[in-house]
Amino acid sequence: MRNSSRSEVDPFIVMDVMEAARQAEEAGRHIIHMEVGQPGTPAPEGAREALAKSMATDAMGYTVALGLPQLRARIAKLYGEWYNVDLSPDRVVITPGSSGAFILAFTALFDTGARVGIGAPGYPSYRQILKSLALTPVDIETAAENRLQPVPGDLEGLNLDGLMVASPANPTGTMLDRVSLSALMQAAAAQGASFISDEIYHGIEYEAKAVTALEISDEAYVINSFSKYFSMTGWRVGWMVVPEDHVRVVERLAQNLFICPPHASQLTALAAMDCDDELQANMDVYKANRALMLEGLPKAGFDRIAPPDGAFYVYADVSHLTQDSRAFAAEILENAGVAVTPGLDFDPERGAGTLRFSYARSTEDIEEGLARLKAFMDARLQQA
Repeated sequence: MRNSSRSEVDPFIVMDVMEAARQAEEAGRHIIHMEVGQPGTPAPEGAREALAKSMATDAMGYTVALGLPQLRARIAKLYGEWYNVDLSPDRVVITPGSSGAFILAFTALFDTGARVGIGAPGYPSYRQILKSLALTPVDIETAAENRLQPVPGDLEGLNLDGLMVASPANPTGTMLDRVSLSALMQAAAAQGASFISDEIYHGIEYEAKAVTALEISDEAYVINSFSKYFSMTGWRVGWMVVPEDHVRVVERLAQNLFICPPHASQLTALAAMDCDDELQANMDVYKANRALMLEGLPKAGFDRIAPPDGAFYVYADVSHLTQDSRAFAAEILENAGVAVTPGLDFDPERGAGTLRFSYARSTEDIEEGLARLKAFMDARLQQA
């Protein structure tokens, strides 16, 4: 039986690393996980308790395609609380995670062959989802002096139909300030390109609040999720804010592609939004872990890094150590018992010389992981 050409997407390498780490654990080894981009904490306890109560009386059938009205209203309220943006709940679409939002956004906005710009390094699934939808991902090679974020000059001559930007970004954790984000949105508009803002790491910021595209213009698709700040990765629930005249377009697609997001996850998400104490406790862990990483990675020999503004990653240039980040990550896993992600996932051209380190796990794990990395690198240096 033949496969379609649209199915010819690359593997998500971090998932392969996770599987290798799982096999090592199954063989009895203790692995420190710095590869996976997910919190080490569960959904907030208050949210899980609220779901348990609902399950006693609620059949958990289909919701409407756009999601539970009370959750859409609560998300709209969040934009007032976080950004002082007055947002109508009618523009909020609940999705099966941010991945479901990407599929809806790309399908709603672009025809076959459309050229969509994505920053490199960047989240690899953007590229693969675009390919699977017969769209054309256009890698925008970002510069270190711009903290690996695209700038308007990078768009010149690309003839884009769309531009996708993430702030805070994965894998770098860098953010765009209001002036920079506004300039990119204007540059995209000048090409007639639709603008999509991936804001999945909003809430996880350290020295300045992230800026939402909705502070600048309503003519954008804004994507977010309960996976990161709200610690609900496996629940698969996210949201998207779209211009008013796009709501019905997205609704029709959502009805047919997904029917609705998971009902139980929506109820849990609604309760999670008011678990402020637990969420702040998670942030306290990330802040402590970030400080440990910025001190410990250079001591271990990974000194070509930039402090992340948000998210929970450090992206390191290791081109002076290897030109095969995938093999280097496998060596680290085998000899140090630490799982890290090769940069090839994020940047097909330059990723052979980079690694991503996640610090979303417990502080104890981060301390142990850094100690193992230093011992590994010291031994490697002695053997050289």
